[in-house]
Amino acid sequence: MIHCKIVTPLGVYRDVMVKNIHCTSVEGEMTILPNHMPVFISLKSSPLKFLNEFDKKKEYAVAGGFLYYENNEALFLVDAIEGKGDIDIERARRAYRRARERLEKRDSTTNMKRAELALVRAINRIHVYDD
Repeated sequence: MIHCKIVTPLGVYRDVMVKNIHCTSVEGEMTILPNHMPVFISLKSSPLKFLNEFDKKKEYAVAGGFLYYENNEALFLVDAIEGKGDIDIERARRAYRRARERLEKRDSTTNMKRAELALVRAINRIHVYDD
C-alpha cells in the first residue's frame, strides 16, 4: 500500500492509503505501484486516479502541481483539486465556452496563455465528471 497525502494551498485535502496512483506528468502518463523508485515530478492539469484499499477507483481533476514519492509515501502539492462529486459541471461547461470564445477572438487584449490554461482546466474537469 501507498500512503498518499494531497495538500492544496488551503491545507490537507486527502490523507489515504491506496494500491496505486495514475497521474500525468509533464513528460507523460505514469502509474506508481508500491515499492516504485523515488520520483519527483511536475503534474499537468489532468485526471489523477487512485485504486483505494477496497479496490474502488477514485478520480480527481487536478490543476497542476508536484508529486514526491519515496518509500511508499506520496506527497502531492497541488494548485487545486476536485473529486468527481465536487465538480459543478455547469460551471465547468461555462468556463469551457468562455475560454473557447477568448481563444477564437484573438485580439490584443486577450491573454492567450491564460485562456489556454482555462480551457485545459475546464476540459479536465468535464472529462473527470463524465468518466
